[in-house]
Amino acid sequence: MQPEDWPAVRAIYEQGIATGQATFETAAPSWQAWDAGHFVDLRIVAEEDGEVIGWAALSSVSPRACYAGVAEESVYVAEPARGRGVGTALLARLLADADEAGFWTIQTSIFPENVGSIALHRRSGFRLVGTRERIGQLDGVWRDTVLMERRAP
Repeated sequence: MQPEDWPAVRAIYEQGIATGQATFETAAPSWQAWDAGHFVDLRIVAEEDGEVIGWAALSSVSPRACYAGVAEESVYVAEPARGRGVGTALLARLLADADEAGFWTIQTSIFPENVGSIALHRRSGFRLVGTRERIGQLDGVWRDTVLMERRAP
């Protein structure tokens, strides 16, 4: 992912936000805020015919040294490209890059209603850790998330 990919990445992120099933966020951040919150070498895009159709990235879960090998993962696919294996390919590449970079745990939180994302993560080697009940509010409604993780081989 390069800075010039941001408009397409942001648009795909906004599609996810609009579903109400992808994130607690209600608006995409600025490039500067997004860039500051994600590892520079662990962010990728999928392209088709020169257009970005998906992205995946890792962010830190904690500034504490003991968690240096633990990261939070995000993967988003453009609406027209969903169901075509783009998310699977993005996640496979991101996990391989994370393994090479020395990460031992990749985690993600998913709304339980987002069955497609849960299935993608299960197929990619993630396991269900548990349900975090009423962990946050989205538009004034308490929501649960399922915590999933994948340990490096």
